[in-house]
Parts: sequence; C-alpha cells; structure tokens
Amino acid sequence: MTVSPYPRELLSTQQMAFADRLTIESGVPGLDLMEQAAAEIAQVTSQILQKTSGRRVLVICGPGNNGGDGYAAARRLRAQRYKVRVVSINPVTELRGDAASAAASWPGEIGSAWDADFQGVDLVIDALFGTGLTRDLDERAIGLVERLNKWRRETGQNIVSVDIPSGVDGTTGGIRGAAVEADTTVTFFRVKTGHLLLPGRLCCGKLVCAHIGIRASALASLAVDTFVNEAELWRQALPAPQIEGHKYSRGHALVVSGGASFTGAARLSALAALRAGAGLVTLASPSDALVVNASALTSVMVRPADGSVGLSALLQDERKNAIALGPGLGVSETSRQQVETVLAPGDYFRACVLDADALTSFVDDPERLWRATRAAPGPVVMTPHGGEFARLFSDLTKAHIQLSKLEKARAAAKLSGAIILYKGPDTVIAAPDGRASILPWATPWLATAGSGDVLTGIVAGLLAQRMESFLAANCAVWVHARAAEIFGPGLIADEIGRAHV
Repeated sequence: MTVSPYPRELLSTQQMAFADRLTIESGVPGLDLMEQAAAEIAQVTSQILQKTSGRRVLVICGPGNNGGDGYAAARRLRAQRYKVRVVSINPVTELRGDAASAAASWPGEIGSAWDADFQGVDLVIDALFGTGLTRDLDERAIGLVERLNKWRRETGQNIVSVDIPSGVDGTTGGIRGAAVEADTTVTFFRVKTGHLLLPGRLCCGKLVCAHIGIRASALASLAVDTFVNEAELWRQALPAPQIEGHKYSRGHALVVSGGASFTGAARLSALAALRAGAGLVTLASPSDALVVNASALTSVMVRPADGSVGLSALLQDERKNAIALGPGLGVSETSRQQVETVLAPGDYFRACVLDADALTSFVDDPERLWRATRAAPGPVVMTPHGGEFARLFSDLTKAHIQLSKLEKARAAAKLSGAIILYKGPDTVIAAPDGRASILPWATPWLATAGSGDVLTGIVAGLLAQRMESFLAANCAVWVHARAAEIFGPGLIADEIGRAHV
C-alpha cells in the first residue's frame, strides 16, 4: 500500500493557531518557529531552482507572520547565492512582533508589491496571506494575485506558496475573492482541511508538510477529529483472512437489484462486494429480472425477491449481515419500502449501504428516511454524490450555503445518524460521532458510469466482514480511487475491481 506523505491529523486554522500558541507558551520562541519554517521554504525552493536552472527569486510578503516567513526565507536563499528581491504590500514600519524581526534581518531593499516587476524572475515565493486569512481580499490584492497568476501561465515559471496559496481559506478551501495558483505549497506541522477541500485544493499544486518544532503532543489539546484518508487511518482494522476461517466467517452481503432493464448497476455492486472480501454475496432480484441476472453471474448467488415482502423473506437468514441497495433500484414507493424493510429494527445485527435510487426515492420526505436510519439494527453508510446530497439534504444546503463540504457532511451525519460518504474529487466521510476524513488525492478516471456502484459494493463487502463502519467507508474510498489510478486511461467500472492495489 502507498505510504502517506502527510501526518494523519487534519487541522482547522483555529486548531493550528492554538498549536502555535501552546508551543510558544511551552518555551519555544515564535521566531525560532519562523526560522525553521523559512529553512523548509528555502530548501523546497532551492530544489525547484536546481531542477529548472533558475537563479532569480522574487519574494512577495504580506503584513503578518506569513510575510515574516517570506523575509526569513529570502535571507536564507540569498546566503545560498541566489539573486533574491523582496517586495511587500505594506510598509515595514507597520510590521509587529516576529514578522518585524524577520524583516529587519533582511539585508536588502524592500520594494512595493503593487508595482513589482516579474520580468526575468525564475520563481516567486507567495508569502502574502497564510491560513489565518479570515476575510476576502480587497480589489488591490485581487489585482496583484491575478497579475501573478497571469505571469505564471505565460512564462511557465514556478510559484511556491507559504503555508497556503494566498486567498484560499485554510479551513473551508473556499476562495476569498481570488487565490494564487501555486505549483508547490509548503505548510507546517499538519495539513489543514482547506488544503484538501475544493476549490482550494486545485490551487495548492504539490503539497509539502514540513516539521518546524511543534511537538506532536500538542495534538492532545486540540480534540482532533478530522483525518487524512490514507491507509494508516484504517490499515489495522482491515479484515485479514484467517487460516481457520471459511466463507461464512467472512460475512454474507446481500445486494438488491432493480427491474429487468436496470440490473447492471446491482451486479457491479455484487461483484465488488466479493472482490472486497465478503465470503458470500447474494443478489436479490425481482422475478422479471431473475433470468437476466442469473445468466450474467457465476460467483454471486441470485435469489428471487419481489418488493419489500420478498426482501423481508431473504432477510430472515441472519447470516446476511450487510445489505446494499440503491444502484439501479428505481425511484418509487416500492424502493422506499424496501429501504425501510432493510433498516427495520430486528433481532440480529446487519449493516447497510444506501446509494443512488435508495436515497433519491426519499427526496420528497427525507425525514422518513432519517427515522429509519436512526432506528437501524446496525451501521448505515450513505454514499451520495454532489447532486444526490443537494437533493436529499436540500434544507441543510439552503440554510447553510456558506458551509464547507466537510461541515455539510458532518451536519448530515448528525441529522441522519448515518455515516455520510460524500463523493467527489475531494471525497469527505463523516460519522455521527464527529469523526471525519478527506481523501487527499483523486483520479479523473473514476468519472465513468458505474464507478459509484462499485464503491457501494466495496463498502458492503467490508461491512460484511464486520469492519468498523467509518473505517470501512474510508478504506473503500481509498481502494476504489487507488485501483482506478493504477488502471488509468480506458477504465470502465467493470475493471475497477481487477486492479491490484
């Protein structure tokens, strides 16, 4: 498995500021943290310049500690014999604290950023605004950012952003009027949620997380509940087949199919559940689709199940401990009743994955679904994409339009009592207990019909093996994306499960 380049914990800007403060209060001077940050920035910058044979660097500084990092990095690069110019958006006399000390240590001139000349520059260091930015950029700053981005696009030269591309909200990933389009972003201690959420993620380029002397013990005071979705998060919980095991000990997933014209989606889910490790998988098929499904499947068992009554009969077998329904199910009252049948309280534990039509069938009465998910006999994982989420949680979306994707997923999980797997290039997973994660990378090859059905099956297969539901959702998303990345161009949904992750 791929080793994560980032620490597991994700921080908000408020949590990062608190970690800074704790470190300084423990006796580490803030200027020492700034100097270590500058050393990391200078090292990354130097590596880029060596690859591009560049020598001329322009450092654009802002009014706070982000600017201070820029001044200190400029001094270090100058000591390495690079040709460095420094400009600022505010007079040095207005600086305070560590930023003022860093600026005073710069031995060269400090020009005005407003009329800075990018001609002949090989690399720009963006040290304007860091993750502490809490307001939209004014018109003048927007103009500077747009001019910088235009220079980058026209020349093909690099921008290195300090902490986060200026203009990106460090918590939400939103754009505050305009944002620098960086090639590399050097952040410190821990990655922030705004680095991984769109649209800010698209501005970060290559993300480097540097250690600057803040101890990991500071995390204990931050109540961290957001994580990078990488293998280290869920690896220990991933079920491993045992020598003494058998197919029943690996769980039995049940996937519910739609009618004769819409069977392919459920078959994709069923096969993915097998690939994910479920010992047995049964496809519950309407009678009119039984021949179609049976003729297309070999490793998956096919059983007749018409409506909620037929499904209820199959669920009498308590070994069927993970149910997936939604792909190709159809939007109807029958589908709603099937969902309620699966989620009805019972005498034995069973997990459930709801996707596609199983969600869309409730858009006119989402509270009906929430009553069922809250009372379910086991964990429920819902896997909406952006459109499905907006339709199902329309009141939440309209009432909190300024919330980030992460905040919306958390609110939806709390409202429904289910794990929310909010799909997209920045897939967010949120649990009712407050835990959440963001996938740090994605691949456009997943934008193909049926890929979501495969994901539903992977989740169901892991739940059948009794993997903890939040971690199962994370594992499924990571494996799904990684398999598509390995396969690459030409990927179709049928082949996702065949990639060797």
